Amino acid sequence: MSDLKPMTPGATDTAERRRSHRVFIAMPVLVRGKHAGQPFEEETQTVSVSAHGGLLRVAAKVVRGQAISIVNAKTAEELPCTVTSLGQKENGKTEVGVEFNEPSPLFWRIAFPPEDWDPSERKRPGSSAHRPSPPLPKPGR
Repeated sequence: MSDLKPMTPGATDTAERRRSHRVFIAMPVLVRGKHAGQPFEEETQTVSVSAHGGLLRVAAKVVRGQAISIVNAKTAEELPCTVTSLGQKENGKTEVGVEFNEPSPLFWRIAFPPEDWDPSERKRPGSSAHRPSPPLPKPGR
């Protein structure tokens, strides 16, 4: 099972401009589109997801503004998307930001943090802020 990793506190400037929370999670997806008039399909994984789209790494050549579709490998649900950004290239794959044509928070089948969620307040093992208080002394002792 994949680990859910919320954004780091240092990324709050970007988070404030986002319409929904981004969750860093590797989820298997199928990307469908066309390059030079030829259809392609590519199995890959997400880097992060949100109610409005996600970030993936793809080997296929895509351009900003291109219409593609994403298939959730676990549910076979397919949604049309638009390529919104092209990022770093690594090992023959490019980071590609995609936006759903319509917000679809249920597509990923995960629970997103509430809008007022502060990642700095999340529970950490061994954190003194979340340890139970010692029992109160009993009256008469």
